[in-house]
Order: sequence, then structure tokens, then C-alpha cells
Amino acid sequence: MELAYIPSPSHGVVHLGPIPLRGYAFCIIIGVFVAVWLGNKRWIARGGRPGTVADIAVWAVPFGLVGGRLYHVITDYELYFSDGRDWVDAFKVWQGGLGIWGAIALGAVGAWIGCRRRGIPLPAWADALAPGIVFAQAIGRWGNWFNQELYGKATDVPWALHITSSTDGRVPGYYHPTFLYESLWCIGVGFLVIWADRRFKLGHGRAFALYVAAYCVGRGWIEYMRVDDAHHILGLRLNDWTAMVVFLLAVTYIVVSARLRPGREEVVEPDGDTPDGDAVVLDKNADSKADSKADDTADDEADDEADETTGKKPDGKKPDGKKPDAKTDTESDEPGQSKESLESPEAEEPEESEKSVEAARGEAESAKKV
Repeated sequence: MELAYIPSPSHGVVHLGPIPLRGYAFCIIIGVFVAVWLGNKRWIARGGRPGTVADIAVWAVPFGLVGGRLYHVITDYELYFSDGRDWVDAFKVWQGGLGIWGAIALGAVGAWIGCRRRGIPLPAWADALAPGIVFAQAIGRWGNWFNQELYGKATDVPWALHITSSTDGRVPGYYHPTFLYESLWCIGVGFLVIWADRRFKLGHGRAFALYVAAYCVGRGWIEYMRVDDAHHILGLRLNDWTAMVVFLLAVTYIVVSARLRPGREEVVEPDGDTPDGDAVVLDKNADSKADSKADDTADDEADDEADETTGKKPDGKKPDGKKPDAKTDTESDEPGQSKESLESPEAEEPEESEKSVEAARGEAESAKKV
């Protein structure tokens, strides 16, 4: 008898009247909320708008659930389509069975659709969501504890998982809690991605690729400890091979992307904010401002030309330096200066002045049209 161990819940579901509350489903739902919450904070910090992550998650989450279930059913088809099995059980997601590989792959398709509708680059959105996704996986793994599934080899360590169910080929006993190992590993990966993203300013999908690569490393050795039925290729479980292939693809993407597109995106969302809080100016807004400025410049040039033609200076003074409203007709700047001496020669030729004004107006109108 083991003196220290992790007990398993006697039931994975609690009924609230006619409504079943399943532990596995609760873990998945809580994980989704954590991923969206953290992803939204990171998206805003990168210059995006609040709510965008949730809007795209409306597409990504259903696609991810379908993809995760499809991967599980395809790779473990004998659980649903062999003799004595009911194929309808393939639709009972709450009983467990979501493959992370299918969830990420098809979830990315849903996210791509959502990003395309919003005019957002998918890699930038994935970078913001990466730590949240792996934290969601850490929470979701506890659903396996409620279902007493996906445990490891028999052991006598103090943290051994006590399996009490004997259904579906289970043998009661004490086993490695591989669900706990993977949960803790995912938490470590999440903090690693957050640190690396801050330290190296990861962008263009590299933060997401780092999450994928780091998760694959842990999944490899944890998968090796599991004892549940699985397909084997050359002595290794199928998920081990999948982890190795995906790891190599993720590392390759990090290296190639860093060379082709170093740094991080300056703008992640149209009409969003830059990381320092300043509004992002769209190209069309910049063009409209430039056009308005050009029109103002043309108007100013036309007015200056009109002023020169009528004999006025840009500051509103006449050529002799007298301000139009500064003095009355009976006053002069110097003692003894008569009214006649202040009169401008322009007053003696009103007809020529009017013609000049009309000509200047015509030239001004032409300049505005140009």
C-alpha cells in the first residue's frame, strides 16, 4: 500500500439536476478563456485593438475542437469502428480524446479565416496567443485526471497516480501521472515563450514556433512513458514521430524566418495602436492629409501672388509701411506731415488698380484649379 499518492476522482461528472457537469469539459473551457484573456493582453501590448483576439478565437476554437477530435479518431479508429464498438462514441468529445496536433493544425485554419476577415497577419496573432495556448494545454490536461486516462508506467514514487477504474481495459494501481508531467511542462514552456519574446523581440510567428518546438521536446519523453494503446512505427509511438517531425519544422521556421524577416512587426492591426500608445496612421489617411496640405500650399501661393499684384505685402501692410487701420486720415506718423503726403499714388489710378485686382483674382482661380 502506497503511503503517498495522487488520488483519482471517483466520478468525472457531477449532475446538477438534469444537467451533467463534466470535469473534462470544464478544463477545456477554462483553458480557452485563459488563452483568450492572456492573448488579448499581449495583442494590445503589440499595438492591436481590444477584442480582436476573441473575435478571431470564435473561428479558431471550433476548428481546433474539430481538428483535435478528428486526429484522435483517425489515429485511434479501433476505439470506435472495431467489432463491439459504437461509432457514435466518436462524437462524444466530453469523454476525452483530443489530439493536440490536429487541434493546432485545423485551429490555425480557422484563425487564418478570422485574420483574413480582419486584415491581420496570422503570424502576429499567433505570436500573441502562443503562451495562452500552452497554458490552456496545461489546464486541459487535468481533464485526463478526471477521466482517469493517459497515465504512465507503474511506479512507487510518492506522487504516483492511483487509478481505481477498471473499465476500458484499465488495471487499478499506481502509475506515473503523465498528465501532471505534461501540465507542468506546458507551464514552463509558457513562461519560456514570454521571456524569450521580451528578451529577443520575437515576431513574424517565431514566438509561436518556439512554443511548438519546446512543447514537442517535452511531449517526446512524456509520450515514451505512457502505457495506453497506440500505433507504433519502428518501435516508437506515433505521437513520438509526430513530435520529432513537428519539432524540426518549427526550428527550421525560426531560423529561416529570422533571416528573411528579422525583428518584430511595426503594425499588427489597421486602426490599432503602436506599442508606445500612439495611433497608427493608415496610408489612406496619410494620403488625404498630404493632398489637403498641397491644396493649402496652392491657396497660399495664389493669395501671395494676388497680394503682390495689388501692391500689398503678405503681412497686410502697404508698400509705404502704413497699416490700413492703424492711423486715421487726419493723423500722421511725423509732426507737420500733411494728409496729402500720406496718400498713395494708387488712389490716383483707380481704374488700373481694379484691372490689376481682377487679373490677380483670375490667376488665383487658375492656381487653385491646378
